[in-house]
Amino acid sequence: MVEQHPAQLDAVFHALADATRRHMLRSLATHEHSIGELAAPFHMSFAGASKHVKVLERAGLVRRTVQGRTHLCRLEAQALAEAHEWMRYYEKFWNNRLDALEALLRAGDQAPKPSPSQKGKKP
Repeated sequence: MVEQHPAQLDAVFHALADATRRHMLRSLATHEHSIGELAAPFHMSFAGASKHVKVLERAGLVRRTVQGRTHLCRLEAQALAEAHEWMRYYEKFWNNRLDALEALLRAGDQAPKPSPSQKGKKP
């Protein structure tokens, strides 16, 4: 697996590491929002929300347009798709590991069980 833009991927995971920014992205998945609208659920200032939006912008997750005094933000999903693709490698890894565990558990279920008279005896 080759990472074509490791700095961009780092920025995406950094942006996603914060719960406030994840909430903002979820809100933007439905439609555009102003920075004030993004700030409202957190009772934060425009400046505080703007700092979060800047992190999302640097990661390529949000595009901001200015219309007069209003800063509108919209989701840019391509960067999320690239992060998802990176994580899919590990999804395959864990699926393989869980399939192997399931096979071992099924084999254990099918193994002969000791009779009640054999329980507690040392081999």
